[in-house]
Amino acid sequence: MNNVASAREALGWRLRELRRTARLTGRQLAESLHWPQSKVSKLELGQQTPSEGDIRAWVEATHGRDQLGDLLGSLNTLQTQYAEWRRQFRSGTARRQRELLQLAARTKVTCAFEPVVVPGLLQTAGYAHHMLADIPELYDAPNDIEQGVVERLRRQEILYQPGKQFHFVITEAVLRYQLCPTEVMAGQLDRLLAVLSMPNMRLGIIPFAAAYPTAPLHGFWIYDNQVVLVETFSAELNLAQPHELQLYSKLYSRLAHAAVYTAAARSLVLGAIAELPAPLDTLPLAGPGNS
Repeated sequence: MNNVASAREALGWRLRELRRTARLTGRQLAESLHWPQSKVSKLELGQQTPSEGDIRAWVEATHGRDQLGDLLGSLNTLQTQYAEWRRQFRSGTARRQRELLQLAARTKVTCAFEPVVVPGLLQTAGYAHHMLADIPELYDAPNDIEQGVVERLRRQEILYQPGKQFHFVITEAVLRYQLCPTEVMAGQLDRLLAVLSMPNMRLGIIPFAAAYPTAPLHGFWIYDNQVVLVETFSAELNLAQPHELQLYSKLYSRLAHAAVYTAAARSLVLGAIAELPAPLDTLPLAGPGNS
């Protein structure tokens, strides 16, 4: 069963539990809402996706108003919570960057944790090129890497718009992973030094020696505490249910608390620059895009 069907079925199960808790039969609920009984059945079995109005009417009829937020969150992410990279990249990498620009444009506070790569909004052109380079082969996508890099850099204009706030947390490993040639990484680390002085930017780095409050299993981005994006090798998860937002907000606070900032962060970047390895002849695979 695909992810969307599973999510629709799970939402139907929750609606059914609300009806049963209210001690209503399917027929009684349908009559109270002036719906055909078949609609109640299809919604509960996950055979039909409810509208927002359906959800609101259902919780009113079953006295489940306290469940409205979670149910609407489930509905809002039903079709978008699992977006396969193969599908997202079918027209190339540039389109994906433009979609992220639209999201960033309507976001006031962007928070991100990245344990492996430099966040996309802070990448140089050279670094971004290497992060996007494997996408055509991995996902059978058109090779528009150069245009993808252009669009990623265009996204970075958002960093200089008034009223925007950014808080990035990375691990010290990000400064040292050999994902690109030494000369490219040198430029990228220099870029991070410049970022540290931006007034609307907090860049925290978790040192190797730090005691981690939680395992850094994967990176994630939080937009206005309204949606969380999580990247895997095969897909991007879009999370918007209240309990998911609360969880990732808590995790982010813990990781941010373990990071060092300003002078201490600058010292870590300078240390990484001083210890850059000899130029690389071969490069490992990069991820799907690193947001």
